[in-house]
Amino acid sequence: MKLGNVTFDSRFIYAQDESGKTYRQSLLWYPALKSATEEQRRNYSVGFGGFHWRELDEDISFESFEYEDAVPSSFQEFFLTHKEINVAELAKRIGINPTLMRNYINGFKKPSKIRQMEITEAIKKLGEEYIAFCIA
Repeated sequence: MKLGNVTFDSRFIYAQDESGKTYRQSLLWYPALKSATEEQRRNYSVGFGGFHWRELDEDISFESFEYEDAVPSSFQEFFLTHKEINVAELAKRIGINPTLMRNYINGFKKPSKIRQMEITEAIKKLGEEYIAFCIA
């Protein structure tokens, strides 16, 4: 699939195929593009397999526009928008392999409901510890 006509809004990057069908992806997957200026966003090249923003050192493959997860799940969005959380250390605290945790966040693997509840509970506990510190 070959795409072109790249446009943006505040949440998504859009591209169209030869027939005019529009595809989208969340900018949460691409923080450099999310925070880029309009001029930086317009300054891309089209290669054999995708788009490249040299100034931003960002690449997006044509293929990735066909993925089912154009929008991160609420679980993924939490971690993508809270970069201050050290994912590797949180994973260790829960007893999860840090690489597996990153795979959950990046959508390469999906946590079971039980695993997602374990992660959510660990985040809640961390929040409670922060609140207790602030109150003390």
